[in-house]
Amino acid sequence: MRILVLGAGVVGTAAAAYLARDGHEVTVVERHDQVARGTSYCNAGLVSPGDATAWASPEALKTFFRGIFNHNLGIRVRLRADPYFYLWSLRFLRQCTTPRLRANSLAKLRLALYARDCINELSAEAGIGYDERKRGIFYFFRSQRSFDTGSANYRFLGEHGLPIEIVGRDRIAEIEPGLAAVKDKIAGGIYSPVDQTGDSRQFTERLAAYAADKLGVVFRFGTTVEAFDTEGDRVRAVRTSAGPLEADAVVLCMGPESGLLGRRHGLDLPVYPVKGYAMTVPLEDPSKGPTMGGADEDSLIGYSRLGDRLRVSSTAEFTGFDRSWRPRDFASIFRAAHDLFPGSFDEKKAELWAGLRPMMPSSVPVIGRARYRNLYLNTGHGHLGWTTSCGSGKVLADLVAGREPEIDTQALQYGHE
Repeated sequence: MRILVLGAGVVGTAAAAYLARDGHEVTVVERHDQVARGTSYCNAGLVSPGDATAWASPEALKTFFRGIFNHNLGIRVRLRADPYFYLWSLRFLRQCTTPRLRANSLAKLRLALYARDCINELSAEAGIGYDERKRGIFYFFRSQRSFDTGSANYRFLGEHGLPIEIVGRDRIAEIEPGLAAVKDKIAGGIYSPVDQTGDSRQFTERLAAYAADKLGVVFRFGTTVEAFDTEGDRVRAVRTSAGPLEADAVVLCMGPESGLLGRRHGLDLPVYPVKGYAMTVPLEDPSKGPTMGGADEDSLIGYSRLGDRLRVSSTAEFTGFDRSWRPRDFASIFRAAHDLFPGSFDEKKAELWAGLRPMMPSSVPVIGRARYRNLYLNTGHGHLGWTTSCGSGKVLADLVAGREPEIDTQALQYGHE
């Protein structure tokens, strides 16, 4: 089949590779001039099944409302004249129950564990590196109260297939020597040995080169998707800035813009942008930096070691499609990085970035056919886009080919909420 994949982030590029492996004629349409120039450009670098707990929860509901009035929190809500934000918020609130938290977290965990294996298999097949480290991720808490409360979610994931070790201060330095000097500031944490880290932009760029050279995938850069031309129960063509493109099937992987395009064509696709901030800085003294990925759960800070670089990311800001940033937006990131890894970097050398995560109210992505018989969705991955990209791409390819996916996909299908 001729298949159009709309979007060349890590999710769209991985989907294109898996579809091309099946023998399809794949073209990827991307508005930027290269792959991974949107959401996939810069994130915490965590491939993290351990972070599969859904955002929507009774506790998150309280934090969400606090974020309206206190913009110093990890979650910031900037109210604006955007009716879609209020509709999304109502659907988010409906997910903030314990039964929905558990169901959504299990769906994410199932996909994330599968996807981690897919990343490793696909990178080995393509022969690509991406500053990966397969040493696990350490999720830690600053206070005993937050440790006691927060570890419950990890215990739940542990009961459903995620290998974890709950650790105290004395074990911290053994697992992560980079935190040995500050272990007294940490009450305890959870070590997930199956988690790993890596640079999503490197991975996407190198996978795209492999897909183009070895699998015949065509990338059309600088081309903006405008609308679908529909005919009966199918998408006949995709209207773009370069003219109409016809195909036998269309895959929507446009990140936060997926919701905008979907709504224009009657899809119930509640994908909303959530801004995150990240800085990347060379390690002046690598011995003082982390040796693996980690997350400061009290500060909502995630970090990873990418070669001799330190990546630190934070914040979930609801501010529509505003991608702008100011230096002060990174104050909490630098503060946390200096506190955890003192003397390891010079913040004047940091690259700063802000981007939008495509978030569903349930935190669970949507994969598979939607409304039109030849339209497929692969979007809404939220804060686990890098983690779940290859798993969702392989599931999508199975669905397009009419094969039974290797994992249960019921909770990932369009209309399931």
